[in-house]
Amino acid sequence: MLGKLLIPIIENGNGSYHCSYGDQRYEDLDAAGVTAVKDEIRRFGHYPVVGTVESLRELEDDQARERVFRKIAYDSVADWVALAEERLRGTGVRCFMAPGNDDFLEIDEALRGSDVVEFAEGKRLTLEPGHEMITTGYSNPTPWDTERELPENQLADLLARMMGEVQHAESLIAVIHPPPYNSEIDAAPALDENLQMKMDAGGVRMAPVGSTAVRAFIEEVQPLMGLHGHVHESRGVARIGRTLCVNPGSEYTDGVLSGSIIELGPTEVISHQFVAG
Repeated sequence: MLGKLLIPIIENGNGSYHCSYGDQRYEDLDAAGVTAVKDEIRRFGHYPVVGTVESLRELEDDQARERVFRKIAYDSVADWVALAEERLRGTGVRCFMAPGNDDFLEIDEALRGSDVVEFAEGKRLTLEPGHEMITTGYSNPTPWDTERELPENQLADLLARMMGEVQHAESLIAVIHPPPYNSEIDAAPALDENLQMKMDAGGVRMAPVGSTAVRAFIEEVQPLMGLHGHVHESRGVARIGRTLCVNPGSEYTDGVLSGSIIELGPTEVISHQFVAG
């Protein structure tokens, strides 16, 4: 859910501002110009931070930068929740949200406080009569040691706990961040001990990085659908037994939001369509 970069917008001292972002250099920005640049930065999933050269110098310190980043990221999630409440209240449209493996744990509080946005992490929820949903953003271990990772056996325990509350596995929607292992929707560049991509004669070497616990869960339970993310490079679908697994991939670095529209019948997936915008 969260972006990865802070982008400084610097006050010049005469009421104007400047900023470098991507290949663009913005000079002599007035208040309206700052707002426009902020919007551009946010559209690409990054976070603008405004200040003087002196006030922004604190971001050179790792701890200070982390503190500022976490606050801005938390505030952005709170803003999204407020926007959802404004636009969805009274419409009957339900909005479920759950963080991913590298999202800060503290943002959960921004999601839990809403009566419109439903915080789905670690829960069995009823979508409508006949369809249940379980959700987790936790993943199997990654090379980056992110905040929401579990060993495979503990991830299996989490899935089993949620499954213990499910009444109808045949119509279950399993929203599990990591794809099942070796499913072709979990292929990512293979890395060496220095986290550099391995190359061979055909280019970047790809390897399965999904979860064995998720694979075993889907093979045993056979839910109606598995909805996954995590591996940005592996947009696609895979069928494991009767279960259709979907990974819409991610192009957030290009400012593109990727998703999938799913139409469900009582015990079947009627259609699925990848979308981006």
